[in-house]
Amino acid sequence: MQHSDAPLWRQPVNYGAIGATKADDLLEYPPQGFRPFEQRSRVGHGDARWDYAWQATLSWQVQRGSGFEVELADAPPHIGEGTYTPVTFDTAGIPVTGAMKSSEGETVFGPDGQRFIAPGDTVVLVSRIGPKEFRSPSRVIYVVDEPNRKGFAYGTLPGHPLAGEEAFIVERTPDGSVWLTVRTFSRPANARWRLLTPLLRMQQKRMVGRYLRSLSGPMA
Repeated sequence: MQHSDAPLWRQPVNYGAIGATKADDLLEYPPQGFRPFEQRSRVGHGDARWDYAWQATLSWQVQRGSGFEVELADAPPHIGEGTYTPVTFDTAGIPVTGAMKSSEGETVFGPDGQRFIAPGDTVVLVSRIGPKEFRSPSRVIYVVDEPNRKGFAYGTLPGHPLAGEEAFIVERTPDGSVWLTVRTFSRPANARWRLLTPLLRMQQKRMVGRYLRSLSGPMA
């Protein structure tokens, strides 16, 4: 249930520590009242696995491959066109064109024909447990687009069972190994969901396992 009659793309996230999944000390010093969690696992090795992993991550395929339906919220064109993708630099300090932009600055699309995730994108993640449907509105908070490190984080919107943020970062190490880090901080969104805290925590950990398997399995 939404807490506002405003379109979903206009609604603010339901927590205050926006971007805190970037903090190096998140696990030690999470936002007050929130529980942090992080899991980092190797999902493969080599260039083919790297390309598969980051493209899947940046086109919602991790979520889809884990059992979610991903409903992209409609928004005016200028919302997507005006989003900011940070500039990254190589070791010599020269700007590097990100994976989400071509050399001409045009948007690049993923292997499924969908454009890559951009900051400000709004989605509803739909999951089911038995006959029960859970709808989790979310907003992309930031995108990481570096030569050997790519991913994004989304924050929760009103109507999500949780309040907080979840980041999905794929990294390629010098030995060619490909790793996925899932990093979160969260708490139940309201009193109703606090009664189901153990179930929410169990489901959250179960989904992290699915995320990791979705990137380490057979490549399309």
